[in-house]
Amino acid sequence: MELAKKINMELMFLPPYSPNLNLIERLWKLVKKECLYSKYYETFDDFKGAISECLAKTHTTHKNALDSLLTLNFQTF
Repeated sequence: MELAKKINMELMFLPPYSPNLNLIERLWKLVKKECLYSKYYETFDDFKGAISECLAKTHTTHKNALDSLLTLNFQTF
């Protein structure tokens, strides 16, 4: 904590279970929205392919959505 203060870094202590603050949960939220909601896949391979394709497009098609989802701007009380 002393080193963080020295280098002007603010430490934020998060609750043990805080999925809203976990960035991977935010990515999973986007993948679910794009691949799961109201979609049916004939086979498990089709399902895996859709998820892989969605993840492969994170830097292109889904970049704007992820830029807003994966921020570290949290509201504190």
